[in-house]
Amino acid sequence: MSEIKKSFLSVDGNTAAALESYNFAEVAAIYPITPSSPIAEYIDLYASQGKKSFFDNTVKVVEMQSEAGAAGPVHGALQAGSYAVTYTASQGLLLMLPNIYKIVGEMLP
Repeated sequence: MSEIKKSFLSVDGNTAAALESYNFAEVAAIYPITPSSPIAEYIDLYASQGKKSFFDNTVKVVEMQSEAGAAGPVHGALQAGSYAVTYTASQGLLLMLPNIYKIVGEMLP
């Protein structure tokens, strides 16, 4: 029986959140100007480096022109059956509310 070698990585909360959300996403809609955190930039970096997610694919990153615009591709990807993510600050979340109400009303994940 072969021994499994464990490795550890010390990171801040933004990097940890980016690593885990990248691993469980197929589509990421980003608006990287958002001042919330560097998570969107990390996601874009991982995808440009060809990093594979847990689904054994590179996450498709879509850069949008606004917070409200970033919610649109998430909605479409969820309707198509993909796991989709976006990142925002509290003010950006308010701009996403119309799409969020539709996503919740359609009982999408």
